[in-house]
Amino acid sequence: MRLRNIPGAAEAVASSIFTTDSPEAFRGKWLDSVTDGRPVHIEIGCGKGAFLHEMARLHPDVFYIGCDRYASVLIKAVRKAEDDPLPNISFICTDAEDLTDFFEPGEIEKIYLNFSDPWPKVRHAKRRLTSSQHLDIYRQLLLPGNFLEFKTDNTGLFDFSLEEIGEYPAFDVVAQTRDLHHDPSMNAGNVETEYEAKFSAMGHPICKLIARRMDVPDEDTNT
Repeated sequence: MRLRNIPGAAEAVASSIFTTDSPEAFRGKWLDSVTDGRPVHIEIGCGKGAFLHEMARLHPDVFYIGCDRYASVLIKAVRKAEDDPLPNISFICTDAEDLTDFFEPGEIEKIYLNFSDPWPKVRHAKRRLTSSQHLDIYRQLLLPGNFLEFKTDNTGLFDFSLEEIGEYPAFDVVAQTRDLHHDPSMNAGNVETEYEAKFSAMGHPICKLIARRMDVPDEDTNT
């Protein structure tokens, strides 16, 4: 599906008080300069921001940062924050590949990947946000013992993700389900995304996995 360009979106996102301008300037300083000591949780591909906004409301002791590469998507999340402001939410217009420019190793406590683009063609596998190339990035962002959470309705992407994470030494899948909304344990405290509500209403089961960042030497990973 072709992304619809929204005139003025880039300028509106850049000028919002809920957008972190020049995030590279805060590398290593987020807790002191931005979050008031709150740990940082990020959602990569935050879309319209409903999930992130609700998480920020429910957990005021955590600072949430939404990342999306497209201003025409991110503008909706920014406007939601402006209409219902919370002190523990911000956004960065960026690719996942650039996150290590903005955060020091171990500076992020948790990463959320919700209904990421499945990139179904084999030649595009490296672009999937659960590919080993992206796991290399998350390994740097998270401290050992911290978590990556992933939700999707795409069973092919879920199978791929389980395989990629299973072969990557720095992460261990500690929980998984192929029917989240009928799994009482994993569904406890679940906050739905826009896509999750849409696909569930269509009868699609939701898959979820939680992976823990393991304490392994860098040379033991496939970087």
